Amino acid sequence: MDALLTALADPVRWRLVTLLAERPRPVGVLAQLAEARQPQTTKHLQTLERAGIVTSRRTGQRRIYALRSEPLRELAAALGRLADTADQVGGPRETYDHYGLSLHAERIAAKEPGWADGRSFGFHRSLAGQPELVWRHLTDASLLARWWTPDDLRVSELVFEARPGGRITHEYRDAEDADGSDLLAGRAEGVVDEVRPCEHLAYRLSPLLPEGGRAFTAHLDLDLRPTDSGTDLDVLFRIADSTVESADFIAGIEIGFGQSLDKLAATLAANAHHTDTRTTQ
Repeated sequence: MDALLTALADPVRWRLVTLLAERPRPVGVLAQLAEARQPQTTKHLQTLERAGIVTSRRTGQRRIYALRSEPLRELAAALGRLADTADQVGGPRETYDHYGLSLHAERIAAKEPGWADGRSFGFHRSLAGQPELVWRHLTDASLLARWWTPDDLRVSELVFEARPGGRITHEYRDAEDADGSDLLAGRAEGVVDEVRPCEHLAYRLSPLLPEGGRAFTAHLDLDLRPTDSGTDLDVLFRIADSTVESADFIAGIEIGFGQSLDKLAATLAANAHHTDTRTTQ
């Protein structure tokens, strides 16, 4: 595939391929139609032949070249698969486009400090596991690190002191940034306000701007309620102290925090399945 793409990348060779798609042609005619010198045309055709895109045969004193369609069909199929992957419903590209629309709207709205103050987002998840288990996943840093990032990101540093006045540090990077050489995807700092184990958790968290200032302050209230099948979690996410520069962060709240909670739900569901499997063995 690499040889095929390299061969097709040259404009002159692409012109020769389009000419040969119409009919087999000799070198001299191809050179005339491509408006190129014959020695250079011959070299280009040899490159295409080595890549398997064309074939040739000598007829008398002339060498006739013809296009091989199979490699082009294989390339078209590979490109189609790439496009289908990118366009999958609910996939990363769809999320990227959704964020782009939100980002455009928030940047227009962010005209002065305080522009987003008072806005709130509500989230609800029905989770597997009793409140005690869910609570540990909300307050234990080692468990938080498993889910507290949007898709395609990983936690690189996490401090969560689950007591009133406790410190919070939340840093995350791209999931594929294994050695930390890429730029930080984000960092936030905050403080725990209220702790009622297995019932209610409240904290403030501020995403940091690149120069270190606070983009805004998020006030989060998390309420847990036991159900017959597990735990209902309700989250109220309220914005205060918004700066003009906070638009990029606020645009991603609904998507990013929603994805994090989806990961929490998946983590707890997997844990419940594992527990059920061990119980039945």
